[in-house]
Amino acid sequence: MQENLDISVFTALAPFSSFGSTRLRELLEYCHLETFDQGSDPFIGHPLPGQSVYLVRGELEVVYADGSHVLIHADSERARHPIGKRQPDIQSATALTRIKLLRVADDLLDQMVTWDQFLYHADGKASAVKVGLSASLKTTLYSGMFSAENLSGSPFAHLPSANIGKLLAKIEAIEVWDKEVIIREGDAGDCYFLIGRGRAQATRLQDGNRLLTGLKAGDVFGEEVLLSDTKRTATVVMKSNGVLLRLKMHDFLELMQEPMLHRIPYRDAQQKVSEGAVWLDVRHPPEYRYDKLPNAINVPLKDVHNVLGTLSKEPHYVAYCQSGRRSAAAAFQLRQAGYKVDVLENGLWSIPVLQ
Repeated sequence: MQENLDISVFTALAPFSSFGSTRLRELLEYCHLETFDQGSDPFIGHPLPGQSVYLVRGELEVVYADGSHVLIHADSERARHPIGKRQPDIQSATALTRIKLLRVADDLLDQMVTWDQFLYHADGKASAVKVGLSASLKTTLYSGMFSAENLSGSPFAHLPSANIGKLLAKIEAIEVWDKEVIIREGDAGDCYFLIGRGRAQATRLQDGNRLLTGLKAGDVFGEEVLLSDTKRTATVVMKSNGVLLRLKMHDFLELMQEPMLHRIPYRDAQQKVSEGAVWLDVRHPPEYRYDKLPNAINVPLKDVHNVLGTLSKEPHYVAYCQSGRRSAAAAFQLRQAGYKVDVLENGLWSIPVLQ
């Protein structure tokens, strides 16, 4: 049975606990809370692949393919992390009490963690939003252009993570005025906009009728130009003074190209580590402490710029995270600073059995 949930459910879960309340409220729409009766197997008809599933209430016994039995209680450290990740396949599970499970798509959660670390920990360096954007504009940017909805279905979902920092640095804040025409229906377009402050009105002609739409802070428009050479589909006029955040199409298209990174499969990475390379875990500390690789060191993506110059350049590093997304972004920054870094291809998700 599926039911409603609130953000208090997320407070103990990794990596949800790293998000601010705005981001957590966004996630509510994409997470599902399910209740199962005592004695039932919650994974029959509800497969795990592609999802992060957390036990948030009750007790659950899980039997893995290697014959091991694991008891998970909702108040335990194990329950702070997704069930079954980097372990043998689950053969069966039994709810020892009435339980509740939280589900969210792996890929969306991983994208949101990556973007969160760039935007909310930006400090004006190469990987950050340009100096000059206020905290409120950064928050608006995050909940507009880089909202959960956009990360799951817009062109931003396909942006190489190594280029996120450079993309953020390309975003411009421009002042606009009441009654100013920002774009006109039928004109060629070359920019994508988000309303940082103020109000606007969009109008477009459809079947001979003029359709009106109000736009407010956090709303985006002009997205049709990012990946296609199309004409503007609406006219947008400001209804107050304000600030727009603007991204030029040619900047976006340039950054859609994957930068040069050396990705290696797990077996090759293991060989390098045996020869002296160092595992570099770029996830949040709770994730690192729960299932780090042997002798790995932890430098969360949000802190990479802080260790440049203090992290030794002597060893070769193999960066990893859950999927390879955060580690690609971290490796790009480190390689630009002169470090020798490879990326574990597909991250820990490529290692099916706990090492």
